[in-house]
Amino acid sequence: MPPVLDADVTRLGLVGDVMLGRLVDEYVLADPGRDPAYVWGNTRALFDAVDLRLVNLECVIATRGEPWQRTPKVFHFRARPRALEALRTAGVHFVSLANNHTLDYGDGALRECLDLLRGAGIRFAGAGGDIQEAAAPACVTSGDFRCAVIALTDNEPAWEAGPDSSGVNYVGHGQGGLAEPYLGRVRDAIARARERAGFVIAAAHVGPNWGVPSAEIRALTRQIIDLGADLYWGHSNHTVQGIEIYRGKPILYSCGDFVDDYAVDPEERNDLSFFFELRVRGDAVERILLHPTRIGDFQVNLASGEDARWIRDWIAARSAEFGTRVAQEGDGLVVEVAPRDGG
Repeated sequence: MPPVLDADVTRLGLVGDVMLGRLVDEYVLADPGRDPAYVWGNTRALFDAVDLRLVNLECVIATRGEPWQRTPKVFHFRARPRALEALRTAGVHFVSLANNHTLDYGDGALRECLDLLRGAGIRFAGAGGDIQEAAAPACVTSGDFRCAVIALTDNEPAWEAGPDSSGVNYVGHGQGGLAEPYLGRVRDAIARARERAGFVIAAAHVGPNWGVPSAEIRALTRQIIDLGADLYWGHSNHTVQGIEIYRGKPILYSCGDFVDDYAVDPEERNDLSFFFELRVRGDAVERILLHPTRIGDFQVNLASGEDARWIRDWIAARSAEFGTRVAQEGDGLVVEVAPRDGG
């Protein structure tokens, strides 16, 4: 029997990349006889068990547009509006749009996507009709708990939103972290988020598709925490990366892929990931529970057996490099987040 949580604890459900385009769209969403909830498999119970649900939407939801051609791009992901039904069946409250697929079908498709999300009541951040909207925080609530999310990406600099042009909240950074004018923009966005909510999340689609976090990425993540975020929620990397507890606040370097149609690398195992359940008291994360998942046939399900063991060992080893202890709890894992040091 699961433990009884007191009323002061809020459960956040976070996942990495949710890609509902291409073959997922063709074989699931285009079939009127197939329930769009199919994509979530038996992970629906995990979504149902948390209070707030946040995903990175790794495609544009639209009917219009042509594949992006202005700069070189190999993959273009677009899902039909029925993707909104899939998101609703999982009770998704928020989607991050700061990534390298939001403008895959151009400005018109992005604007259609924004309108569709607004109409569905799904909050978003990281893209917009101008830079003010793209950089602005979005708020989601559960009872008295209020959370603000900002979203940013270092992918596709040509997609950077401007004062009068749509796009994503692109940021430039180097060995020392964020550079101006991006440092000021992120600082201001986090400050605005803090004015609106007691708990602030930075959703970051940064870095390459593969490999452990570089020194540059580590500097960026810690800088974002220093600027005032309570949680760094990373994606972009196709594989799950380690968890660091920095100044008492979690850095999820990458949550990996959650739903897609991608080919699977037999060594990196990008078909394996986790549903990240964070238990938050006030403005502090107390525990992180990791539920192993596996993608197959355009659907995500709970991982078991050798798959679950493999991904547990994978993230435990990568988290240990940051001094983070990951313990097994049932079929999943748990990270106990130490009290903040006040620094």
